[in-house]
Amino acid sequence: MLSTTHSLSVSGVDVSLEVRDTGAGHTFLLLHGGAGPLSVAPFAQLLGAERPARVLAPTHPGFGGTPRPEALATPRALAELYVALLDKLDLHDVTLVGNSIGGWVASEMALLKSPRVGRIILVDAVGITVDEHPVADVFSLTLPELMALSYHDPVKFRIDPSSFTDAQRAGAAANRAALAVYGGAMTDPTLRGRLRDVSIPALVLWGEADRVVDVTYGKAFADAIPNARFNVLPRTGHVPQIETPAELLRAIWDYSSEAASAAASAPSA
Repeated sequence: MLSTTHSLSVSGVDVSLEVRDTGAGHTFLLLHGGAGPLSVAPFAQLLGAERPARVLAPTHPGFGGTPRPEALATPRALAELYVALLDKLDLHDVTLVGNSIGGWVASEMALLKSPRVGRIILVDAVGITVDEHPVADVFSLTLPELMALSYHDPVKFRIDPSSFTDAQRAGAAANRAALAVYGGAMTDPTLRGRLRDVSIPALVLWGEADRVVDVTYGKAFADAIPNARFNVLPRTGHVPQIETPAELLRAIWDYSSEAASAAASAPSA
């Protein structure tokens, strides 16, 4: 996997963006959640190796110890940054895949209506408000408590924070601080209504055992997007790319291939 740094400008703000790039073929932009870039890196490699796919996996500025300009502070700003990346690389028919807050960013990208984006796939996304089905308050939870909400089988993925190296502790603290800046309360009260303006094909994937944002929340996310498809992943929690990567890969690839074929066969306007 090649790691490159791109110099971009968004609304007059200069940004240094770190991007992992692997594979060749149809382009996927893979947007990580609050767990940081390492939570999607193995899945990016798997997708690039198992399918004819080029996978771009950027690090949201501020995560992983990367620099973040003070003005870059919202999912909408990240969406604008990633549209600028697609423009710089002159990419077309890109499939956006976003997990957790990465799904929120992907939603904002879809609302920007870049012609370079072909479809979006939201994986246990956050961002909308659903009465009686709130996003878990991740900032009030210890890591073990958050892990318990994030996995179908949390024992299998248990992490002991006391075993962290100093570098791992610093990385985790940086990720948490960046998530607080971008996510805040992890919702935008306007997002659910704005999603009616998404005009590209959308797939919403949800882990049936997700207790950070439950399945009812996921269904509401899909219902807010015109003609979105909603699929539940069995024996899976909030981070399918870690817990059930083979099933996630199959769902992402099958949908993207189907949507790309449909777009190619559609009559020109």
